[in-house]
Amino acid sequence: METSTDLIECRDCPLACRPGLTPIEPDRLTLVEDFKRGEMVLEAGNTLIRQGQPQDKLYTVLEGVLIRYRELPGDDGRQIVNFMFPGDLLGLQAVRGDAPSHGVDTVTAARLCVFPQDRFNDLIAKEPAFGFDIVWLAAKEERALESHLVTLGKRRAAERIAYLALFLVERAYESGYADSKTRLRLPLTQAQIGDMLGLSLVHANRSIQQLRESGLVDWKRGEIVIHDLAATVEFAEYQSPHISPRPYL
Repeated sequence: METSTDLIECRDCPLACRPGLTPIEPDRLTLVEDFKRGEMVLEAGNTLIRQGQPQDKLYTVLEGVLIRYRELPGDDGRQIVNFMFPGDLLGLQAVRGDAPSHGVDTVTAARLCVFPQDRFNDLIAKEPAFGFDIVWLAAKEERALESHLVTLGKRRAAERIAYLALFLVERAYESGYADSKTRLRLPLTQAQIGDMLGLSLVHANRSIQQLRESGLVDWKRGEIVIHDLAATVEFAEYQSPHISPRPYL
């Protein structure tokens, strides 16, 4: 974990031009600049938030992709809950003093804005619209989690993987992490796919091969390619859980 001294000025924020994010108005930008306390740079495979360990910071993802997961009791491994892309806010549980019920790790190298948890109420008092934005984001994440639950409970393995591929590519494009609506470079392992979708490694591998042979999705380590977007959407019965544009801090 590394704290960056080469800070990106808020007025030069790379998130301002992302297709799925709402630019911050100048007066609100000044408040965010005052709220910000630095930046953090992490390499791939590092832990940002540990499940059950108190923390005192909030983070906005500037660059990179992270996973949010719940460690399961005993030797049952973990359940990946969601993927976090540029513009996403992390650590909100700490605002009320609760220890996080999940962990967050980096999938790629990542850069994050760092905000002090103990000044969050002051920020909302100065600009109540920030509070509405955060409630909005929480509601949309709940909607995304509902979609994931339906995917786990009602879809076959190949349909789950096709759904996840569509979800990741869409989120990556909206957040500016990818410049294509059908291709994404992301170093996910088949074990991580299984942790998200409740599949064994063998089952995940077999289903990925099925999607490749059907000409829908080619999912290799390091890249997702959706060859036929319309057919893949139909196959997975995909309905986007996201609404753009999204606010961010």
